[in-house]
Amino acid sequence: MQLSVNGHDTYVATGGKDFDLSQPTIVLLHGAGFDHTTWALHSRWFAHHGYSVLAPDLPGHGRSAGAPLSTIAEMADWTAALLDTAGAAEAWLVGHSMGSLIAIEIAARHPAKVSALSLIGTAATMTVGPDLLKAAEANDHSAVDMVSIWGLGFQAELGGSLAPGLWMHSGAQRVLEQGRPGVLFNDLSACNSYQNALGAAAQIKIPATVILGERDMMTPLKQGKALAAALPNSRTVVLRGAGHMMMVERPDELLAALRS
Repeated sequence: MQLSVNGHDTYVATGGKDFDLSQPTIVLLHGAGFDHTTWALHSRWFAHHGYSVLAPDLPGHGRSAGAPLSTIAEMADWTAALLDTAGAAEAWLVGHSMGSLIAIEIAARHPAKVSALSLIGTAATMTVGPDLLKAAEANDHSAVDMVSIWGLGFQAELGGSLAPGLWMHSGAQRVLEQGRPGVLFNDLSACNSYQNALGAAAQIKIPATVILGERDMMTPLKQGKALAAALPNSRTVVLRGAGHMMMVERPDELLAALRS
């Protein structure tokens, strides 16, 4: 569906069902350079199992208008505005990578709007290497290559898709390639400069689930556990052998971790 958030047209996927305020709301927040298609499988499951789904394209991403927001704090305030526009008083927030930082910041800045958190592929700090930042700033395709290679676990690079005939590496590349110039650099810079994850986490009292990939090279397991330790009411699930892109690498295991 289309919404106007802060004066800009925003595309929000709802999992194939109309958004219904009589049901609990779940917001699915994508990572750097990606869009709502990250949640193609999980948005449909939740929409058909008692939830109203909001899986937005952040400003400047996918089908959403406007310039990309340059800080995690701005993205958090924008997501709070999205909830207001949709008429949702509160929501369960699920965020992947950059989306997990947005979710943490929303919960700290707008606690009344958040009922629970699920943080996927997250970390206490999301430091981005200078080579990747430089390539992304130049809109060099090597940035897409680096994110695709480092983002997927070993098994995913060999194949292993549950959907016959699909290659997860190529799928990730196609989404990143469709992004507007400068968007990936904007997002990576926002993650690199965000230093409030531990401080925000300490303020959060609601239940939080931290879901980590054992072989995640983008947000290493050690950094994810450090963030989980800072959350007063959290549990941690480690997906064995998984990399960073758990939504496609281990969709069933990820769904089980979210549902539990």
